[in-house]
Amino acid sequence: MGATLKSRNVVVLMLAASLASTIGGLPFNTLPVLLGSLADSFSLPPEQVGLLGSICFGGYLLGTLGAPIWMNRLNWRWLTVVGAMGTALCFALSAMVQALPLLYVSWACIGFFASTMTCLGMRVLSDLPNKERAFGVRQGVELSVTAAVLFALPPLVIARFHYAGAAWALAALILLLGLSAFWVPGGAQARLISATDALASQPQRMPVTAWWALAVLWLFLVGNIGLWAFLERIGVHLSVSATDMGVVFAVLKLLGSVAAFFIAGVGARWSLARGLSLALLGLMAGLGLLASATGFGFYAAGAWLWEFAFTCGCVLQTAHIARTDPSGRAIMLVPGAFALASMVGPGVAGKLMGAQGLEPVLWFALASSVVPVLNLLWSKKSGSNRPLVHAG
Repeated sequence: MGATLKSRNVVVLMLAASLASTIGGLPFNTLPVLLGSLADSFSLPPEQVGLLGSICFGGYLLGTLGAPIWMNRLNWRWLTVVGAMGTALCFALSAMVQALPLLYVSWACIGFFASTMTCLGMRVLSDLPNKERAFGVRQGVELSVTAAVLFALPPLVIARFHYAGAAWALAALILLLGLSAFWVPGGAQARLISATDALASQPQRMPVTAWWALAVLWLFLVGNIGLWAFLERIGVHLSVSATDMGVVFAVLKLLGSVAAFFIAGVGARWSLARGLSLALLGLMAGLGLLASATGFGFYAAGAWLWEFAFTCGCVLQTAHIARTDPSGRAIMLVPGAFALASMVGPGVAGKLMGAQGLEPVLWFALASSVVPVLNLLWSKKSGSNRPLVHAG
């Protein structure tokens, strides 16, 4: 009975942390739709729309960088309440303001509170023993909710109520997700699996291996997020219709969710090398299909395969980072890696596309994709390779 109860507690904890983290992922995952509706509602030029996105990521990065300092010192239930209410109120504020400076401030605060929720969810999950399952479920839940939002928001809300309606709808959804606070543990000392997570002593500084793993993740992200920013432009270049494009991107998020749950189910049975090697093969195949696409078929297949493999690579590396630093500080910097990659990757990809067209963007993504596997090969050669777990 004790083991069953313990398993149930772990499942509840995993879902609660995943729902809390989903609050942080919503602004990022719905960003293209929100920025488009903002441009239409406020008649904003592209420069100001792009600045709004950068401001949001700036706030997101600020929250991420501060989280390792204070996250373990606060009550996590109250932090969930404050983070959810802060994100929802900032969305509501952005729906009501008319002045552009106030819109900038509200979006900076959205990014800050959102990153806090992402860091909180990842910090809670880092205490669980099966990292692949924990972070796979988190990503799967987040992308499942996002897919539902993207299916419903444009036709049912934005088409009738424009940006204000979308902002109010997201504020309501975030408050609903904030109910996860009832099941989030109180803090770093309220652990459900104390035997696994008890630390006799914690290092005063993050291990060098954790910083290195974060750097490798950032390099993996920067080129692939650069491709993501221009994936729609590739479809336009191939004359894919707007309707077909909508199908491609809706299925993308669903496949990302499937990939995350797939890693949650089987990732812990693999070594890190095996998992990342298979993800690289998938990424290469997806990029190859995109490079050879002449219409909807190859374009959709390439985009979907790329998304599936990219999500697998992200979850595997996130789990690895959680293992490199048992104190949980490194895992709270993962959203910062995403924020920095989101600020750098699209800019580099845009310059490449402007100068030489689509092909260099695909090569940029490929170069990023091979970095984790090259790192493992280098580590093995130097004798310092440590797999996630031994293949079972």
